[in-house]
Amino acid sequence: MEATPREQFIDAYVREHGATLRVLRSYPTDQLDLRPHSKCQTARELLWTFVVEQGLCERALTTGFDWSSPPGVPTAPSTLAEVTAAFERGRDRLVGLVAGRDASLSGTVKVPTDSLQVADVPLRQFLWLLLSDQILHRGQLSIYLRLAGGGLPGALALP
Repeated sequence: MEATPREQFIDAYVREHGATLRVLRSYPTDQLDLRPHSKCQTARELLWTFVVEQGLCERALTTGFDWSSPPGVPTAPSTLAEVTAAFERGRDRLVGLVAGRDASLSGTVKVPTDSLQVADVPLRQFLWLLLSDQILHRGQLSIYLRLAGGGLPGALALP
């Protein structure tokens, strides 16, 4: 029997969350202020992106967004342990919220488009977009990890 869109998303999210968590845990705690270039985020800001995006998924699944007063980005905690703990806590909340939805993950969420107009986007598409963005930022963090003198965790390391 084929998995439902809800099951497909949860399976992918749990798998990718685990991979991202391994990279977070590998990051050197004394290199949080690393900024590879003046146009780049610090490592702390990049690490916090994972938690912020979980929060966006949670909002999409619960209250939605009020774009008349866009949400600000909460300040990143000062330690890697705090960021990692927040990311771990967010996993169970997000999986629970998705599991509580209909199997097709139907519905829409209002988000700004390329033209900065607010439009209804399918919820399923929005969730996959943010999961894809997590994967992209994990790759970015892997580069920071190498620049900080760390090595990629086992399953992510290339020969």
